[in-house]
Amino acid sequence: MRKFFPFLDWLPKYKKSYFRKDIVAGLTVGIILVPQGMAYAMIAGLPPVYGLYASLFPVLVYAVMGTSRQIAVGPVAMDSLLVAAGLGTLAITGLENYIVMALFLSFMVGLFQFSLGLLRMGFLVNFMSKPVISGFTSAAALIIIFSQLKHLLGADIANNNKFHLLVVNAVQNLGNINFYDFAIGLTGILIISFFKKWFKRFPAILLVVVLSTLVVYLFDLEAKHVKVVGEVPAGLPSFQMHNISWEKISQIWPIALTLAFLGYLEAISIGKAFEEKNKEETIDPNQELVALGSANMIGSFFQAYPVTSSFSRSAINFVAGAKSTIASVISVSMVVLTLLFLTPLFYYLPNAALASIIMVSVFGLINLSYPKYLWNQHKDEFSVLALTFLVTLFVGIVSGILMGILLALLLMVYRSSKPHFAVLGKIRNSDYYRNVDRFGEEVEVREDILIVRFDSQLYFGNSSYFKRKMLKFIDVRRPKLKAVILNAEAINYIDATASNMLVQLIGEIHKMNIQFYIAGAIGPTRDIIFNSEIVDSLDKAYLFVRIKEAVDHFDDPQAIPALREKVAFQNLGHQ
Repeated sequence: MRKFFPFLDWLPKYKKSYFRKDIVAGLTVGIILVPQGMAYAMIAGLPPVYGLYASLFPVLVYAVMGTSRQIAVGPVAMDSLLVAAGLGTLAITGLENYIVMALFLSFMVGLFQFSLGLLRMGFLVNFMSKPVISGFTSAAALIIIFSQLKHLLGADIANNNKFHLLVVNAVQNLGNINFYDFAIGLTGILIISFFKKWFKRFPAILLVVVLSTLVVYLFDLEAKHVKVVGEVPAGLPSFQMHNISWEKISQIWPIALTLAFLGYLEAISIGKAFEEKNKEETIDPNQELVALGSANMIGSFFQAYPVTSSFSRSAINFVAGAKSTIASVISVSMVVLTLLFLTPLFYYLPNAALASIIMVSVFGLINLSYPKYLWNQHKDEFSVLALTFLVTLFVGIVSGILMGILLALLLMVYRSSKPHFAVLGKIRNSDYYRNVDRFGEEVEVREDILIVRFDSQLYFGNSSYFKRKMLKFIDVRRPKLKAVILNAEAINYIDATASNMLVQLIGEIHKMNIQFYIAGAIGPTRDIIFNSEIVDSLDKAYLFVRIKEAVDHFDDPQAIPALREKVAFQNLGHQ
């Protein structure tokens, strides 16, 4: 039970002194969660009240099943944009049908996450590399910001998930600006930005909500065509079953799987960041998948669209001193009070104010320092980031993620197909052997012995490269070359294709009257050598623990230490 409900583990150890901090953190986050949730629902193309629905049951479920004590779960900008992008590609007619599909999407996201968690597949998120996430996040942030121009400017600007079309649509409607909307939105941006920089703990978002609502009400700006939230349905969300069909599943599974991975990545990365600050490890990656999956599935039955961890609210929760997920329960209670008693107060809340909240919130997602670092240190990874950014920006959100993951995998395959292959020499007056290109004149290089190190596993993708490079090294040293020593310390696996290649290569080297030695092979690699034809072509007498022993054997074949026989000759099974 404690595995699936971690609160059973920490709740008995809960201290009374924690409760005050959790209340303060919960109230602080709750104050921000209400307007922010409504704003993010607008990004998803849903009525604002669905942002409040998404802040109820999913948050409660995570509070009892999640393994992070500080992260704040709920609606977020990135997932909201993906919901709009994914559902926008489907032929959905009418707001009611759109809402139904958004809720079913939440169920599918949760189902994927829950299933992956049970199958202990949390490691799959590692394939979404940081350059991919950074490029995608920065592009998505720009799209979100420009998608809010229609609310900021009060103009009827057609929405789109492609950046250049958003810009074109905005420019074409500059003559239709409602200056009251623009003034409210711009003022909101300035207020939030000011307090964010100088007084971070002040609830600037709440101040913008209150001031803008009062201004619209007192000056009757709705009559001047200022667009407001309007009537927000009072009461808690009702339970609704999904109408599941294969047609729906076939339409929605790609975006659901994307959201499942991205939502998990956001939650686990934020949670890990707080773990480092707390110097306390509590997060179980697979249980996080189960918790998020359960939150999304159960929430979908209570009219919640997909949720995950919010970086901004989690940061506020952490700074406010939250000690447990009881803080999240306090935040939920504020949403409940809002839905039961305070919804009439939001009638005059202008959309421009919500747009200002969104714009400032997501602007921080645009990262310029990381691309600069990659440009200076890792240009190949910079290319992955840049292409992910451009595809996301100009082709589409989902296309950008998929393209980024594909590019990252291709880069990984390319690197593994042509790994580092170094010629080694002996450091003067020592028994160490190092790369001759790095140590230059400090190493002694013998013309009769070629010592090489291959820094990767040997598999079908790089076996041809290995053979080609090895023969090239040999050709440079002939005819004086008498022995080749392969330092296999970095080779942790040899597949069937590479084994066959190695057998053929050893045969070719022997035909040149050159002896072949292997030094430093670890247990798993020795297992493969002994269980394949490699040992027959090589003979176990030419397996050594260290390079020095292989060199000594070449110089004096009778010098075979007893310990070397025990370690290198035997098939130990593992090391």
